[in-house]
Amino acid sequence: MKISIRNYRFPKLATSATEFAWDGRQFVNSAGEHHQILCYTQSNSNWSDALTQLHEQEAGSQHPIDKASRRLAIRTIDELCKSSEPLVLDVGCSSGFLLEELIVQVPRAAVIGADYIAPPLQKLANQFKGIPLLQFDLRHCPLPDASIDGIVCLNVLEHIDDHVAALANLFRILRPGGIAHIEVPSGPWLYDLYDEILMHHRRYRIEDLTALAKQTGFDVIRTTHLGFFVFPAFALRKLWNQRWSHCTPEVKRHLVVSQIRKTSASGVLGILLKLETALGRWFRFPWGIRCVLVLQKRG
Repeated sequence: MKISIRNYRFPKLATSATEFAWDGRQFVNSAGEHHQILCYTQSNSNWSDALTQLHEQEAGSQHPIDKASRRLAIRTIDELCKSSEPLVLDVGCSSGFLLEELIVQVPRAAVIGADYIAPPLQKLANQFKGIPLLQFDLRHCPLPDASIDGIVCLNVLEHIDDHVAALANLFRILRPGGIAHIEVPSGPWLYDLYDEILMHHRRYRIEDLTALAKQTGFDVIRTTHLGFFVFPAFALRKLWNQRWSHCTPEVKRHLVVSQIRKTSASGVLGILLKLETALGRWFRFPWGIRCVLVLQKRG
């Protein structure tokens, strides 16, 4: 049965008696309750509203690698979600940059945004009044089984201590044949002050994440890396950063901000990443800044 955004049953809150429906502007239920966003579980997290603000202020929507990341995700959804009106969940929607591009570039998709932190969602609710927004902990995802056609999860798993449970929930909520596009930082040996400031639990080897995805039940459609051409310079920078591991948090934050500003303004980086994403239709890149996996729940 086709599940549209209008007949999707959003789980009830701890304080509510019945499930919610989306009326195109807000969540409503039979008890007369209405909400702009649905907040399910709020507790300490390896992300914060302050980090969202840092990302918006220093990188915005135009950082070359984030733009390339979104291009790859949109390509996956557009090409592999075969439904005439796929229901797509953006996990970790944060500042809403991917949501904005999805609704323009894949207009046939019905999009849901989700994040762990509530304040950015409230801001998004005022910006995107036609998109349902959810706050929940991916380790305890409240969404129904087999109810989503496509999932995008960009740079989320590294912030979650129990990424096994998070990945299992992504598998559970996908419909048979559904697609998940996952991206994480690569290279455990490159963990540095940047990862520390951004509250990463880990960086990944693509082989390890691929094995975990298979253990979860996914079929692996494609694996590659993002940032192949610039990886040597990136790796050297990360290794240099490790020399500053004993500095104060203030010094580390200053270094991170300066590096984000420098890469955000790099025209060369933007050109190389555009070339890479174009070539990525035909080539798998064996290393890079980020690991990218395209997964499917067997139908």
